Amino acid sequence: MSSGTGNSTTGPRGDDGDRRQRRYLRRATWVATLGGLLFGFDTGVINGALPFMVEDLRLTAVTEGLVASSLVFGAAFGALTGGRLADAHGRKRMILVLAVVFLAGTLGTSLAPDVTVMVVSRLVLGLAVGGASVMVPIFLAELSPAARRGQVVTRNELMIVTGQLIAFSTSAFLGTVFGDSSGIWRWMLVLATLPAIGLWIGMHFVPESPRWLAAHGAFGVALRVLQRLRPEEVARQEYEEVRSTAIEDRGRETAGLRDLRTPWLRRVFFVGLGLAVIQQITGVNSIMYYGTQILVVAGFGTQAALTANIANGIISVAATFVGIWLLGRVGRRPMLLVGQIGTTSALLAIGLVSLLVPEGTARGFLVLALTVTFLAFQQGAISPVTWLMLSEIFPMRLRGLGMGAAVFVLWMVNFAVSLSFPILMAAISISTTFFVFVVLGVAAILFARRYVPETRGRSLEELEHEFKSAAGGPVR
Repeated sequence: MSSGTGNSTTGPRGDDGDRRQRRYLRRATWVATLGGLLFGFDTGVINGALPFMVEDLRLTAVTEGLVASSLVFGAAFGALTGGRLADAHGRKRMILVLAVVFLAGTLGTSLAPDVTVMVVSRLVLGLAVGGASVMVPIFLAELSPAARRGQVVTRNELMIVTGQLIAFSTSAFLGTVFGDSSGIWRWMLVLATLPAIGLWIGMHFVPESPRWLAAHGAFGVALRVLQRLRPEEVARQEYEEVRSTAIEDRGRETAGLRDLRTPWLRRVFFVGLGLAVIQQITGVNSIMYYGTQILVVAGFGTQAALTANIANGIISVAATFVGIWLLGRVGRRPMLLVGQIGTTSALLAIGLVSLLVPEGTARGFLVLALTVTFLAFQQGAISPVTWLMLSEIFPMRLRGLGMGAAVFVLWMVNFAVSLSFPILMAAISISTTFFVFVVLGVAAILFARRYVPETRGRSLEELEHEFKSAAGGPVR
């Protein structure tokens, strides 16, 4: 940012201005990513809370799957509608609405007297999680400069895994110290009210997306927002790009399904849906939702499994830091391929250990080591690349629909995995269940190699023009 000219980028005043702009972007980023923290906490907390709910709510294998997966089912529809609502009403305004829904859903699950209220409350909470999974990455991508978009957008992934780590840690603490207390799972769940309130308050102090403002004709406001986020010269140059694209799209309606008859839009849409599917068919959420149960089956006691499961949260956070660092230095596509190969290999090893090693402490530690390895590849490569590319590849007029549809598919695959996993474990054994994920992982590797493009180092407007010119051509 210091390579520009003029007072805004040179000398003491320029340095002060530069620091203010970076602070403003940083503040907006961390506030918005509280939505990611809530996403992570609410999806991760069920891992520790579920064993304590079984007796209180009289859960069977099927209702256990329903409690875990109902949030995911709601998230699919939150994602599908969230993108269109954000297009119509603004990214900032809709994230404020999500904060209220997060709060209502959290209170509903914490106070649920029976499994019906729990499932309905988890569905409501899922609407907020799904909406956040679409709106927050779009908002961050539209605020950030092209050179730093990878690091800025993937902070949301860092907050997701941080939320999961907090959920695992607080659940382990409460379960270990107060595990004999009736309804301890309610205290595990209610903690999510704090970041929900923080998100609602904080979003009042961040700007609206300059690209959304320009798309709705508020060019002056868009320029002022960019000037608060960038040095003067950079802001004006980016503003001209954004304004040009907005004017080009102004005469067109917001993209709908009929627009997919255009070859380049159809290809981008197809790649987006594929990215969503291959991120989930690794089976990552079988470990994130049922990690405690997997470790119990492997040979740990319930209390030991709760504590050991914290390792999954720690490695997820550490790997995400590594992933953010790598995104600034290597391409998205090779990271995705390496991640898919790593997760598939780890799943194969988990299946073999579960099949060949006798049940006991040794098998428990081997499975734990392999789940940690799996998560290192998943959270260090696949997940940050997926969420980043989904926020990048769709053109402005298709962004809400495309991101919403892709994340809807992502959550529906997540729902299928989380609902079926305990049923599959009971029906065909844990080893065979993981072998199923290995076959799906091989298919994911082939898809990524054939269809996923490289997007690193290009502005959102440049990507749009490149996709248009490369329509129908091979991946480059």
